[in-house]
Amino acid sequence: MINTHITLPGLDLKNPVMPASGTFGFGDVPAAKKFDLNDLGAMVIKTTTPKATSGNPQPQIAVLDDGVLNSVGLTNSGVDQVISEKLVPLRKQYPNLPIMASVGGDSESDYVEVAKKLSDSGLVNALEINVSCPNVAQGGMSFGVHPDVVEELTKKIKDVVDVPIYVKLTPNVTDIVAIAQAAEKGGADGISMINTVLGMDIDVQTRRPVLGHNVGGLSGEAVKPIAIRMISQVYQNVTLPIIGMGGISSAEDVIKFMLAGASAVAVGTAHFNDSIASKHIADSLPVELEKLGIDDINDLVGQVKFN
Repeated sequence: MINTHITLPGLDLKNPVMPASGTFGFGDVPAAKKFDLNDLGAMVIKTTTPKATSGNPQPQIAVLDDGVLNSVGLTNSGVDQVISEKLVPLRKQYPNLPIMASVGGDSESDYVEVAKKLSDSGLVNALEINVSCPNVAQGGMSFGVHPDVVEELTKKIKDVVDVPIYVKLTPNVTDIVAIAQAAEKGGADGISMINTVLGMDIDVQTRRPVLGHNVGGLSGEAVKPIAIRMISQVYQNVTLPIIGMGGISSAEDVIKFMLAGASAVAVGTAHFNDSIASKHIADSLPVELEKLGIDDINDLVGQVKFN
């Protein structure tokens, strides 16, 4: 019997696979209703802010040959309604599923308010602190590029919550390790990485950017080598567990990310090609592990052999 069970702060995972924040909404999108979410390691909900936000101008998504550009923005109904209308029914349907909520905002006080309310709800097992979204004018990535800001924000959130927090890192920085170390110094329980890479594409007929917001976050196959490299760097320089993401579309990719240093993974863009990709990846993982002679998935973490 191959062991795929993983224990992380706040998260008891039957396997390392979860949908990336935003991918499955609040567990209420059509894809999330096609299978039992208990087949996954955990459920990560869409980023929540203090008040309702409507996101960015259309078009918000452009599918490219090797990835997706998105500038959806942090569309949600605000933390109070998310708790009462989204999290309550999700927890009722899945009483034992580890649920991670994603926290966003325009200011430090926004982050602290949302994190405290989500923690106090008693409905989530952990928080992902989204200091890395490239698609909002304030907050998001503007926080995640400054180590001192990340450390201070992490401390302030830790002071008011009772659940573990995972700081989500942006790749749009010169030194990803410095940001990760700042999160660790601030008291984070784990790291999520990477968020999307800032990009732009242009329609040659109209000469306009393909996104209404002009620029957006690139995800999918194109960013996978960047994610693997950054995870490897961070793994070697912090002691925190890492939830890795960035172009994962197969069980083999999961193994690559874990060899680089991830303890668990999140799947996002792969759902554009297969709406229940996360389930298919989780289901196929034991087969891939058996092929490689791996009895315990935990033995993979950080075991890349450098040349």
